[in-house]
Amino acid sequence: MKNRPKMLDVMTPEPITVHLGQPLSDVYRLFKELPFHHVPVVDGKRPVGMISATDILRLVYDVDGHDEQMLRSYLDHQFTLEDAMTTDLVSVSSDQAVRAAADLMASGEIHSVLITDALGELAGIVTSTDLIRLLQEML
Repeated sequence: MKNRPKMLDVMTPEPITVHLGQPLSDVYRLFKELPFHHVPVVDGKRPVGMISATDILRLVYDVDGHDEQMLRSYLDHQFTLEDAMTTDLVSVSSDQAVRAAADLMASGEIHSVLITDALGELAGIVTSTDLIRLLQEML
């Protein structure tokens, strides 16, 4: 393929993020209101973690008979964002070919890759959905 797409071509630039110290209920609310399943956790502009809808579901799996307010209160009183987020980050630079993200996600173990700039700051995110949309455009 001659025109190899770069991360900049498929990534979501300036993704919605959460900051260290934010209540876990804020993340829960994002997942309920918006159509995505991964949120980078930042300290300033540097990515320090990733939290997914699955991470939160694991925390509340055994909570029975709850309403939304009780669930949010439970999350905030029992856990911190740091308890739930993944700190083993997978990232690539914004000038790399999309193939780098595809290679990382091909195992099926991860579904998103953080995109960083030359300073190591968060520039975007590429998800498996982004790669499927690219494939769809190419076919």
